[in-house]
Amino acid sequence: MKPVIGVGMVGHAFMGRAHSQAWRSVAAFFDLPVVPSMAVLCGRSPERTAAAAEALGWAATETDWKQLIKRDDVQIVDICTPGDSHAEIAIAALAAGKHVLCEKPLANTVAEAEAMAAAAREAAARGVRSMVAFNYRRVPAVALARRLVAEGRLGELRHVRAQYLQDWIVDPEFPLVWRLQKEHAGSGALGDIGAHIIDTAQFVTGQNLTGVSGLTETFVKERPLAEGSEGLAGGSRTGARGTVDVDDAALFIGRLEGGALASFEATRFASGRKNALRIEVNGSRGSLAFDFEAMNELWFHDQTLAGAEAGFRRIVVTEPDHPYAGAWWPPGHGLGYEHTFAHEVKDFLQAVAAGTDPEPSFADGLRVQRVLAAVEASAAGESRWTAVE
Repeated sequence: MKPVIGVGMVGHAFMGRAHSQAWRSVAAFFDLPVVPSMAVLCGRSPERTAAAAEALGWAATETDWKQLIKRDDVQIVDICTPGDSHAEIAIAALAAGKHVLCEKPLANTVAEAEAMAAAAREAAARGVRSMVAFNYRRVPAVALARRLVAEGRLGELRHVRAQYLQDWIVDPEFPLVWRLQKEHAGSGALGDIGAHIIDTAQFVTGQNLTGVSGLTETFVKERPLAEGSEGLAGGSRTGARGTVDVDDAALFIGRLEGGALASFEATRFASGRKNALRIEVNGSRGSLAFDFEAMNELWFHDQTLAGAEAGFRRIVVTEPDHPYAGAWWPPGHGLGYEHTFAHEVKDFLQAVAAGTDPEPSFADGLRVQRVLAAVEASAAGESRWTAVE
């Protein structure tokens, strides 16, 4: 009999549903050293939390996260709340001896992220593990891209181009949800989706950004207020309007520590683009390209081949020896967005059981937070070149 490890999750909106799917399915497809038990779900409203727990498969509920971390049946705390509460919950959970999985970006400020990384270091010395949930690292094609770079198949890296394009707030009458409020979200497209491409670029290349020069813009300055809105869906509109105090789009260039040039674009105003996370890496020996809207494909060019044979070729990343793919369906049967969270949970549980530090760590999350802060500082200072701490 494998040991059971209890999970307590805080938050049950968009990310909470995605994480719940992962906790429900992971043990059915991966041979894990422990079996996760969906012990308790926490939310502010007793009625909504109870309904979510029944729908998503959680055994019990709490309305106070402080009570959740006191429970003996909870050994892992999964944080799926807006960024303004990440630091308080994570630090308290780590101090209580609970392993922590925390949604991205790690925090709303560098100071909060530094405190979380320090708490994680101290907890790791006591055998308590933590990880930040950058799920796109767990797309099989992205993990394969990392493998190809690590094996030297691209040679010396020279260029990185990363984009994350969405369009869900193009309508100026879309309501003022929490993701459009700095006090809750920290920043707009920059932190919400820009954090993903920063982490993806650093993960795939194995190199960190050392400096940036950025621009940000808010296209719609005011939006209708919404009552009871959560996640991406607005509630009933009151007729009043409120100020949008985060960015709608962010552009920046940067340099990686190995010298490669990089460009990044994060926007929620790219009409027709739903979830286009894209990355292309060019090196002295080859190139690769990925677009999440075709998430089971990786395009690879081998520059060492003769010109008559050279060119980008499509790799369908569903073979048994591709990262993660062998646990699911026969070759050619594609995976989806929800599988990335199962992969994330699988890696986290294996690290917890083995007593090793999972990746990406809170220190990795802090590095991303420092890039976000450098972009904001650059944009506020006429796009001046800004070093990343």
